[in-house]
Amino acid sequence: MYVSDIMTERVISIGEDEPVTAAARLLKRNNIGALPVHGEKGRLKGIITDRDIVLRCVASDTNPQDVRVGEIMSRSLVTLSPFDSATKVTERMGECQVRRIPVTDNGVLVGIVALSDIARNSEYDMEAAEALCEISSNFRKK
Repeated sequence: MYVSDIMTERVISIGEDEPVTAAARLLKRNNIGALPVHGEKGRLKGIITDRDIVLRCVASDTNPQDVRVGEIMSRSLVTLSPFDSATKVTERMGECQVRRIPVTDNGVLVGIVALSDIARNSEYDMEAAEALCEISSNFRKK
């Protein structure tokens, strides 16, 4: 099985020059936690999460209407190819402690794989659980 077999192909994304308020509205409207950020010709430039908006914009008393997505997005991305093995997804999620990974083909966004995509695939239930444990390993109960 390949990444292309489990990824979500219809990805909601946003341009890097859009205001942060547009990103926040898309996140809310679609009940999602992250948006891939694209530049010209659909090339993936970064990813913006609800957490990025809160910590890098709102918490610093910056008006989200005046800030562009490209200014606060995360630039260091973990990506996969649609032709990678599906087992590579859980390995990368665990290693990099991320819950979603954009899928690119020659730098162009073609999909996204979230932990929930893996969990929906019964063949990967145990791997999804292991990935979640690794992703959450830096959180400790007090």
